[in-house]
Amino acid sequence: MTSLSMKTIETPIPVDQPMPHRKVIREWLVPLSERTTLTAIFLLILDFCVWGLFLAGTIVFQAWWAKLVCAIGAGFTIGRLFIIGHDACHQSLTPHRTLNKWIGRIAFLPSLTPYSLWDIGHNVVHHGYTNLKGFDFVWAPLTKDEFQALGPVQKLLDKVYRSGWAPGLYYMIEIWWNKMFFPNKENMPTRRPIFIKDNLLVSAFGLAWLGALYGFAQATEQSVWVLGVFFVLIPFLFWCAMIGFVVYVHHTHVKVSWHDERAAWSKAQPFVSTTVHLTFPFKIGALMHHIMEHTAHHVDMSIPLYKLKSAQAKLETMLPERIIVQPFSWTWYFETAKSCKLYDFTQRCWTDYQGHATSTATPLPA
Repeated sequence: MTSLSMKTIETPIPVDQPMPHRKVIREWLVPLSERTTLTAIFLLILDFCVWGLFLAGTIVFQAWWAKLVCAIGAGFTIGRLFIIGHDACHQSLTPHRTLNKWIGRIAFLPSLTPYSLWDIGHNVVHHGYTNLKGFDFVWAPLTKDEFQALGPVQKLLDKVYRSGWAPGLYYMIEIWWNKMFFPNKENMPTRRPIFIKDNLLVSAFGLAWLGALYGFAQATEQSVWVLGVFFVLIPFLFWCAMIGFVVYVHHTHVKVSWHDERAAWSKAQPFVSTTVHLTFPFKIGALMHHIMEHTAHHVDMSIPLYKLKSAQAKLETMLPERIIVQPFSWTWYFETAKSCKLYDFTQRCWTDYQGHATSTATPLPA
């Protein structure tokens, strides 16, 4: 590569210039895609130890508030473990393909996530067709006509999902229960033996978790039902709320567009235009293994979580004003939930449930 071409690659692209091809953008990130096995295994062991300590806290502490704090900590750590599994499933955690698969399956156990089914739904569908209606099913918005065609219960459920208060309910029902946990043929037409094996694996882990609950309750003379709330139920529900929230804010924003035509979707550079970099104070993003540096992840899924922060910074330097960077606040979050109810694919904008536009129309891609 000549010095001139290197200079061109390393020069930020003005907003009035055409978006570079994805291959060019990924070249900027090549130095950040190196993976190390030691780091991956250290993170896995660390998070499992932290999860175990939080669960132990729900058993040892007597005060309900202390149990609650530990239960929430356990749920948050399930999210951290899931992010490790998510990277392993992308083959971005270590340089070893088989090791990644095993780490992914192990890291997914506390969230009761079947590895192979997540691989299909996330890697193939979501990353392959991000925000393309009819393909990407995660938080896909309905049109006004589609919403009006729903029955009363379905309408109510959609309103609850998009209220801002129930991202965990959405994930638990629409993604985990319908798409991953022994899905029926309607929700998963493809039938593979590995799907059943992975479901049996997480089911066995779930039963072992419940068995541990019973054993610890008996050993400490606590109510199985009361301890179960803190030892199992709250951690799992918090995890569902966490992942539902994360996926929602990654791809729902008044500046994020959805598409129903594949050609227009492809021209819109969806790996950049359909993702949000949500920033937090107090290094909360780091506590979440940098999963919120999401544009870099969609541009190049081979970048490991421990290098996403640097990759995101590189993209935002090279593509000024192209990437949606949103400082988090609860005001912004609930304003987004209020604005992003339905989507008008003709006007290319978000609407409320009455069909009134709540965002600026997205320009047609050149």
